[in-house]
Amino acid sequence: MKVASLFSGAGGLDLGFTQAGFNIVWANEYDSSIWETHRANFPEAHLDTRSIVQIEPNDIPDVIGMIGGPPCQSWSEAGTQRGIKDARGQLFLDYVRLLFEKQPLFFLAENVSGMLHHKHKQALENILQAFDQANYYVEYRLLNAYDYEVPQDRKRLIFVGFRKDLGKKFIFPSSIPKKLSLKDAIFDLHTKAVAALEKNRTNPKIKVVNHEYMIGGFSSIFMSRNRVRMWNEPSFTIQAGGRHAPLHPQAPKMQFVAKDKFAFATESEDQYRRLSVRECARIQIFPDDFILHYQMVADGYKMIGNAVPVRFAYHLANAIKAQLEDKKDEYVQLSHSFE
Repeated sequence: MKVASLFSGAGGLDLGFTQAGFNIVWANEYDSSIWETHRANFPEAHLDTRSIVQIEPNDIPDVIGMIGGPPCQSWSEAGTQRGIKDARGQLFLDYVRLLFEKQPLFFLAENVSGMLHHKHKQALENILQAFDQANYYVEYRLLNAYDYEVPQDRKRLIFVGFRKDLGKKFIFPSSIPKKLSLKDAIFDLHTKAVAALEKNRTNPKIKVVNHEYMIGGFSSIFMSRNRVRMWNEPSFTIQAGGRHAPLHPQAPKMQFVAKDKFAFATESEDQYRRLSVRECARIQIFPDDFILHYQMVADGYKMIGNAVPVRFAYHLANAIKAQLEDKKDEYVQLSHSFE
């Protein structure tokens, strides 16, 4: 079951779909700082390193599915929210362009919850119309990865489309009753982390690969609210910027000082550190043998923070697979790639 991955990043979606039985044969990622990591962890996939605007349909092999999360900065609630007016937002339409030309059986696209902001209502309608014109019945829903075996509060907007001639619409999987906490994910690592070197370069003294954390001060924005979740709680959202990584649960929760101002608990200041890159990877459900390659620790946080949690991706992929299997005999006639 061959799949193409666009805006692949480190490969959270790719790995989740692989675990569900799909085969990532082609991937696209423009950020050169990610190439080594993707190639090392997906050696069977061809990695196209051009911008999506340069990619033509014939550059992508025949596949039954296309997956990917177009850049989300222009839709983010923490950003300027320029949406489709931003060049990055327009990359979503390049995703649709290739979808229209390739006509795989299904697609999945992921983005931040900010896309649902009322100011983007018309842009969202335009995107849905574009998917419709591309020949897909589309369902979309805001989901929390925490409901799908991920120890993290992480809300993301998921679009899934089935080609119209398949005659069905995607049904989102039900949430998983079992909930995971920080203790489930990272407790065994809590005595092994090391600080990054000066200027946040990688530390060769790490005992666990990628288990190093960013050093340096905390901004006033970071100190505007509590950034500590306890061992029995899920993590805050893992972000792409290392300086905004959540704090390790070994520390007490931060103390309220005034509106938009918190402080570290008195006499416990030495317990406050950022989660390491490996701890963030664990929280995103990347296995320990998934090695992130970087020289600057910030690049490790970026790759992990931009990724789709692997187990979340797996449950979505598994639902797609099950619903395709419902009509497998019909799909064989519609796609020679379905094997």
